[in-house]
Order: sequence, then structure tokens, then C-alpha cells
Amino acid sequence: MRYFYTADEIRSAEAPLLASQHPGTLMRRAAFGLANVIARELGTVTGRTLCAVVGSGDNGGDALWAATFLRRRGASATAILLDPERVHSEALAAFRRAGGRVVESLPAATDLVIDGVVGISGSGPLRPPAAEIFDVVAKAGIPVVAVDLPSGVDVQTGAADGPHVAPAVTVTFGGLKPVHALAACGRIELIDIGLGLPPSAMVGFDADDVAARWPLPGPDDDKYTQGVTGVMAGSATYPGAAVLCTGAAVAATSGMVRYAGSAGQQVLSRWPEVIATPGHTMAGRVQSWIVGPGLGTDESAAAALCFALDSDVPVIVDADALTLLAAHPDLLANRRAPTLLTPHAGEFERLAGSPPGVDRVGATRRLADQLGVTVLLKGNVTVIAEPEGAVYLNAAGQSWAATAGSGDVLSGIIGALLAAGLPSGEAAAAAAFVHARAADLSAREPGPAPVPTSASRILAHLRAGLGSIL
Repeated sequence: MRYFYTADEIRSAEAPLLASQHPGTLMRRAAFGLANVIARELGTVTGRTLCAVVGSGDNGGDALWAATFLRRRGASATAILLDPERVHSEALAAFRRAGGRVVESLPAATDLVIDGVVGISGSGPLRPPAAEIFDVVAKAGIPVVAVDLPSGVDVQTGAADGPHVAPAVTVTFGGLKPVHALAACGRIELIDIGLGLPPSAMVGFDADDVAARWPLPGPDDDKYTQGVTGVMAGSATYPGAAVLCTGAAVAATSGMVRYAGSAGQQVLSRWPEVIATPGHTMAGRVQSWIVGPGLGTDESAAAALCFALDSDVPVIVDADALTLLAAHPDLLANRRAPTLLTPHAGEFERLAGSPPGVDRVGATRRLADQLGVTVLLKGNVTVIAEPEGAVYLNAAGQSWAATAGSGDVLSGIIGALLAAGLPSGEAAAAAAFVHARAADLSAREPGPAPVPTSASRILAHLRAGLGSIL
């Protein structure tokens, strides 16, 4: 499990350590870890050349101390001081004593650059002097190691509204911050500096977390105890949505999938194990409902949504059903069972009255609290918020799942997990993780070089993706 902490939470945890230790001890501890990561990145330290771009805060001090340690190990070290009057004086003095040189511009033979411009207290894009330096760095293809976070990127939202650093590696201290899931930070290295942080309310699943929660049949299970997933999806116009959604529920190890709708013939031609009926009133008992993918927004679709929301089982509202719900949010008023909404940005705007904006976590939290439901906001980083509860972040690392019908597959996976009894937030987080893994596998077959994929290919790789985790 990965926990993410706000800047305030990190500063609060640092305060007692700073008060109990000799000044500078915590900084040198962090910088020593930073130097070790840089050394691994360089491979060989002796004879290599590095340059620290140094701001006025503690991150500048971290960068100077790390450069000092590496200079003592045989590297050639230079530093560009963006604000010489406000640089960390103790770190600068140590850097100079070790033979480090202060320069005005990036030396031509630099092998690696340390981004020590701003830390978790910074805001806004890079100022022009720093932006010019990192423009030269990017054009020269020099790898960058960022201290704590890429400068110019917001620590809480991951937003970058102007020039910013694009690192190969980000080294952070004490605990991960939201930016490490929400923005491109390269490889992330976490250095333990003894903060002893408790678990936070913002988390990210790893493969082990998914494997620990995924429902697997035991010796006493049957098709009913493994979860019966109900699907109301598809129409004459969009029968494929029903095929994708039901297929994903089958592949995600549902004990049984019941399909209710007009695309029964197409569904059965692909998934003969599905129980298909022409309407929801004849579907029989289920332990979760998925409603909306390709369903349309006519009266029959509205009746299907009302039927699902009137039930006492978990319901996923997706796609066309979100459009209906945006016009009639009162349908959620008397819900007692878990409800999960899975909007993309446009659907989110219809539900909330405004787009998610740069603070996707904050916006998703507000909508979840407002409606009293779990909300999964789709994107390269999936944000899942429970009402007045936890937030789950799933960074796909790529956008292979950004293809038509991919969301139908995701809903099918979530529905199977809800039917098996997982809490809505955990079901959504586990499903998003597996969905991203399947999308990545589908893009990398038949070879390691990724190629464009499709929802059908993602579905075809769902079992392989799940198998690689379990």
C-alpha cells in the first residue's frame, strides 16, 4: 500500500524531529539518501560531472549537500545559485570546502543535473532563470534527478501551468506526496528519514494489495457465493457495450453474470455462459448491478436505472446512466446500498455543474460528499473518492486505456468485485489497477514495443493481467 501525505502533514511530522536534533541533521540525512540514488543513477561516480541547480529553500540545501557527498566520492560538482543571497549557507560552505564550484551556466560536459529549485512549499511554474536552464538541460538530453518533487509542479494537484522540470528520477523524503501519483515524476525513490508517519486517507494499491483482496473461490464456494453480477447495458445502436461489459464481468471471475437488455443475442454469441433475458424485470437475483454502458437515454434506459437504484444491492452507474442521473440526482436520495459513479471529465461536469479542473482529487472528493456515493473519475491517473472517506489514486503510467469501450470493460470488472462483496472504494481501486495492467499487456503484444490497442484487446488480456498479479 502506498500512502500519500499533504505538505502540511509532512511538515507536522518533521517538526518534532527538527526540534530534537542538531540543526542540519535531518537535511544531511535526506541528502545522503539523495546522493546514494544519484550514485546508482550515474553507475560510476568517480570522474562523472554533475550540476546542482539551487533555489533558496531547504531543497537547495539538500541538493548542495548531495553534491558535496558525491564530490567527496570523486565526482566533479558544480552549482548554479538562482538566489545567491538566500542560499543555504551551511550547505554552500560544505560544498565549497569539498571542491565544488559555483558557476553561472550549465557546464557543457554535465552528466546529470540535480533539481533543487523549490520544494513542497513552492508554487507556480519555474521562474525565467530556472526555466532557461532546464530548457538547455532538456535539449541536451541530460538526465535530471528532482529533489522531493519536480520544480514547477504543484505538490497537491500535480498540475503544471507553465515551465517545469521533467525528471528521470524524483527522490522524496519521509513520505509520498499526491504529486508523485498525479504528475510525471519519473522513477520515484522514497528515502526514510525517520518521520514515523501513520497511514493516510489517500492511498494507492500495489499488486500485492490487489492480490490480497481479489475474490478467489474456496472449497465450499459455488457459482452463487462467488457473486452474481447483473448487467444492464447495450442497445440496438451500441450492442458492443453489452458484449464488452458482460465479458469483463465473466473474466473478472464472477460466479455468474446475468445480462438484461436488448443485446442478448450478441452477448450470448460471445459469452454463452451468461444468463440473458430481454429485460431487468426477468433477470433474477443479482448481488450487484452495472447500468449504463451503451444503454441510451430513452424511457426504457431510465426505467432500468430506476430499477437498479431501487434495489438493495451495490450499483455502478456509468456512461448513459450518468447522463440520466445528472438530470435526476434525486434518484440517489433513498439509496442505502453502495453506489459507484464512474464518470470521465465531461460526465463529471454534467454531474457536478463544473469540470474537475486542475485539482482532480479535491473535485472528486466534493462530488462524492455531495451525492453520498463513491466516485471514480477516469483519467491517466484514476481518482476514486468515497463519501467522507478514503481517496484512492491509480496512476496507469500510460494512456493505452484511453480508447472507445475501455470504460465498459472497467465497469464489468468493478461489478464482479462488488458482487463478490468488496467495499466500493476497494473494488474500484483494484479494478482500475487490473484494467491498467491489461491495457499495458494488450499494447505490448506481440513484442515489447507498444502499439495502439482497443477495448476488445484489453478485455482479451484481462485474465493475463490478473494472472500476473495473483
